[in-house]
Amino acid sequence: MRKAIVVDSKKCYACLSCVVECSYRRAGAAANAPLNALNFSQAGCDVRAVESEPVPLVCHHCEEAPCLAVCPSGAIYRETEEGPVLLARERCIGCKACIVACPFGMVRQTADGKTVIKCDACADRLARGLEPACVAACPSRAIEFKELDEVVLEARRRAAAALRGK
Repeated sequence: MRKAIVVDSKKCYACLSCVVECSYRRAGAAANAPLNALNFSQAGCDVRAVESEPVPLVCHHCEEAPCLAVCPSGAIYRETEEGPVLLARERCIGCKACIVACPFGMVRQTADGKTVIKCDACADRLARGLEPACVAACPSRAIEFKELDEVVLEARRRAAAALRGK
């Protein structure tokens, strides 16, 4: 069964817990250790304001991932058909095709401009049966890790309710 990181922006209050926790994880820093700007810029998620409302941004690990499709070096790959879209930074040639291809803006250039950064859905945590760090850190549950079938069913329910409300 395929799972996905899903966002309910109505629950987000821009606490940035997801970004901070992702930064700690990627920097290999101990919890509550000071984060510098370089470590903080390594986060694979973000929270942006859209018409003054906070919106958590996460990689969707698309089924037919555009970033993976355009990567000429094989640096962006998937280990299994249902697994997350991963990045082997050592294979990245810095062409930035993946940055252009990502419709969600979740592949970004590193501070030195030589390679890219992208969410790996905390593949190491998933392998241990844990949720991605951004999901575990979100106090309002604005970011959740759900079965894709459950997400589709909920979307259908909302669409049906919206049609009945007209």
